[in-house]
Amino acid sequence: MSTQDPLVWFITGSSRGLGRELVAAALEAGDRVVATARRPEALAEAFSEYGDRVLPLPLDVTSADAAREAVEAAVARFGRVDVIVNNAGYANLSPIETADDADFRAQFETNFWGVYNVTKAALPTLRRQGAGTVVQFSSVGGRVGGSPGIASYQAAKFAVDGFSRVLATETAPFGVRVMVVEPSGFATDWAGSSMTVHDIPDAYDQTVGAMNRRVRQAADGAAGDPRRAAEIIVRTVRRDEIPSHLLLGVNAVTMALDYSHRQLTEATTWEKVSRSADFDEPYPAQLP
Repeated sequence: MSTQDPLVWFITGSSRGLGRELVAAALEAGDRVVATARRPEALAEAFSEYGDRVLPLPLDVTSADAAREAVEAAVARFGRVDVIVNNAGYANLSPIETADDADFRAQFETNFWGVYNVTKAALPTLRRQGAGTVVQFSSVGGRVGGSPGIASYQAAKFAVDGFSRVLATETAPFGVRVMVVEPSGFATDWAGSSMTVHDIPDAYDQTVGAMNRRVRQAADGAAGDPRRAAEIIVRTVRRDEIPSHLLLGVNAVTMALDYSHRQLTEATTWEKVSRSADFDEPYPAQLP
């Protein structure tokens, strides 16, 4: 299929935020969209003007069976699926020490296993087609890490990145492309009603408490425009060559560049020590 032809999108977490904007951007570009969410009723009304070009479907991404059924419904309706977007996800805030174990696991079920379930469900179709693009929503935190209070969310995003790197290698011979999207803060409900803030002990006020105040109580809100982000993704997917990782937002770019510079500096500083672990290298090496 030419990148100029209408594409068929399969988008999870479509009911609000970046997912909803991505549905709108793809439809405005003339494409067709399978818009999935736990409760898709509002989607049917919001995008009714696009008629049969949009198919709202219920989907709990933590269910592998539900993911397979949704992909099958998409193919039955449109004959193919060109772009899989794993956008569904959320974060709750809590220090690791006092985190509720069940809540920590539940976040991981959506943020990683949901990506796994939908991706795996779509792969037979993409392989048979000999083409397709998988867009995995991560976060700049899934590259640089270290954001206090959201350990489950960031651990899942690191897992999504590792999973997606292997996926890209395995599926490249089939004509399947993989792009990891890494946004910084955007004006969505991510830090609003979607986020549960658990008790923050006084000992963690300067870390987790500060994170809570920064993402939930900042007067000026997040800098990122969800509509622009969605339009960028729609335009990028249509290119012959796509980036393996797409940073979105000024903070995402700044944080990623700073992290890469620090990684390079540290690896260079410890290079002789690191090399000395092999049999054939000079040992011992002086610690820096």
